[in-house]
This record gives sequence, structure tokens and C-alpha cells, in this order.
Amino acid sequence: MMLTISKENYLKAIAEAEAEGQTVIGARLAHWLSVTPPAVTFALKRLRKDGLVSLAKDGQICLTPEGREIAEATIIRHHLIERMLFEIFNMPWYEVHEEAERLEHAVSPGFEKRLIEKLGQKDTCPHGNALSLRSPANRRKKGMRLLSEAETHTEYMVASVYERDRKLLEFLDKQGLQPGTYIEVEARNYDGTVSLLVGKRRIHLGGPAAEKVWLTKSKH
Repeated sequence: MMLTISKENYLKAIAEAEAEGQTVIGARLAHWLSVTPPAVTFALKRLRKDGLVSLAKDGQICLTPEGREIAEATIIRHHLIERMLFEIFNMPWYEVHEEAERLEHAVSPGFEKRLIEKLGQKDTCPHGNALSLRSPANRRKKGMRLLSEAETHTEYMVASVYERDRKLLEFLDKQGLQPGTYIEVEARNYDGTVSLLVGKRRIHLGGPAAEKVWLTKSKH
């Protein structure tokens, strides 16, 4: 079996969608990867033939143990590349995801080992997303909650943000919202927006953005 960039991308997308609690079907993969439905159908045939995915009668796509191993290895390489770009090359946190998407396929086992030695075993990436806490259920067990669900008149720290939307990341950065930022939630408004204080600045976030930001209660 020859492992290609396309196969790694599909397997990683399936694993990430599962981690977010989504039922993985062909249409969702097409949207996720910005490809056509026929392209997904062709790719899934190849992945099934290679024993990397299985398809249920209802169309749900699942990773086999072999497929999951490849997906998790790709996710780890992506995580390391993001950290390298941010921690060593000082690339802005909102830029590293897209760059890591391109570079993750070129990381050799030897270079991966060197990156781990250089960066250490830190679990979180520059967006605050942890390798060990990828699903909403696991985040909630650790006391995290979405900004859209936050209690009012309460201080929180931004724990992590959805990293696959570059425009969202740039918008949050302009608002001064990034992992580690302390905020106070003032109100959840009738129009679906959330009012919050970032330092002494009052800002308003729409529902779609507030649903992409995870918080933990402030301890300071």
C-alpha cells in the first residue's frame, strides 16, 4: 500500500470529525476537504481497498485500526509543526494551521523525533487545542464550556479556539481573543450575540464565533 498525501488528509479529516462528535458521511467529507462528492467516492473506494476505512449500510464512514494509526500519526505531526512555527519561528498563531497542513506530510520519523526533543511533550498547540482533549465531551469533563454557554458576570480564560477557519482566527486576534486571554462575560443577548470585556474593552461576538471558543473559569 502506497501512502499518499490525499490518503493522509482523508484519514485525518475522518478522525477529527469523529473527535468533534460528528457522524462522518461522504457529503460531510466533501465539505470538510473542499472536494467534489465524486472525488470523495473515488477516494473512499481506494481507502476501503487498502483496509483503512469501513462503510456502514447507512453510509457512515469509520476508520479501521490501521487507518486510525495513520490518522493519529498525521495529527501529531501537524501539532508539532504548528508548535515549531509558533515557538521557534514566531509565526502568528492564526497563520500556523494552514502552513502545518502543507508541511505535516513531509515530516520524517527522524525529524519528528528531533522536534519532540526540541519542543518537549507539551499537549497543546498555539490555538489551545490539546491532543488529549479533542472531543466536546472530553472538554466538558475537564470543566470547559463554550463562550456561547458561559455564565454572565463571570471571569473566564480562553482555553482554545476552532483552528480550521483562518478568517475566524484573524477576527479573534483583532479582538484580542486568543488562548490565555482573560475575559469577563457580561451578557448573552437576545439577538444571539455575547457581550464581554477583554481588559477594559467591551466587545460583542456573534453566535457563530462564540460557538467556536472554549473557556475555563478563571483562577486568578
